[in-house]
This record gives sequence, structure tokens and C-alpha cells, in this order.
Amino acid sequence: MLAELAACTAAYSTIKTAIMQGRELLDCGKSIGAFVSAEEDLKAKVEKKKNSVFTKVLGKAGDDFEEFLALDKLKEQKRELESHMRLYARPGMYDDWVAYQGQMRKQRKEALRIKQKEAEELRAMLTWIFIIVDIWGGICGTAYWWFFT
Repeated sequence: MLAELAACTAAYSTIKTAIMQGRELLDCGKSIGAFVSAEEDLKAKVEKKKNSVFTKVLGKAGDDFEEFLALDKLKEQKRELESHMRLYARPGMYDDWVAYQGQMRKQRKEALRIKQKEAEELRAMLTWIFIIVDIWGGICGTAYWWFFT
């Protein structure tokens, strides 16, 4: 969680410095992408931890407050980034950015769904291969025992 927060903070400081120096937001597009990716990774990690079996069995973890502070800091940085985009970028840039984020989020979900489907198909195929090899081995072992003992 700290690595994602550090990545968000580093990307945010790069974006803020670029804007303060009068550079265009297009010049720091890579940092904006890194900021958003780290944000999604951080949120996914918090959700995964929240839904973890160990958290449910053992109760709340002691670092819930740390997670809250990290997400709050991220929200504040995102709010400031929105403000900078609305003030210093072309008109409608932030709205386009939000639409683009939604489109990319859908693409990532679809890619994840396809990856999970392929993994399930591979698992099913390997299961059938194991079953066939096991049955074939049993038949060959039985035949060997039957004819040569």
C-alpha cells in the first residue's frame, strides 16, 4: 500500500511542478497516467484487504486508519489535479479526462474478464489431461499386472 501511495505522491508532485513552471498538461501526461494507475492499484489493494478472509476471521486490522488517511490524501490530490486541469488546460479537458478514464476502466475490466476466462479454460484442459493420463496409466498398470504377474 505504501508503494502505491508513494507512486501517487511522486506523480502528483511531478504534475504540480510542471504546472507551476508553466508547462502544458500534455507535457506531463505520463505522470498523470502513473497517478491514475497508482490510484486504482491502491484502491484495489484496500478492497482486496477489506474482503480478505483473514480480515473477516481475525477482525479489523490495526492499519485501517492508515488506509483511510492514504485514501483521503489521494482524494485531496485528485481534487487539486481537477482544479489544475480546469484552470490551466483547454476547456473541457477534465470532462474528457473523466470520460477517457471510464473507457479505459471498462477496457481493463474486459481484459481481466478475458484473462480469467482463459485461465479457467486452461485449468479445465489440464484437469482433463490429468484425468486421461491417470485413467490410461491405470489401464496400462492393470494390463501389465494381469499379463505379466
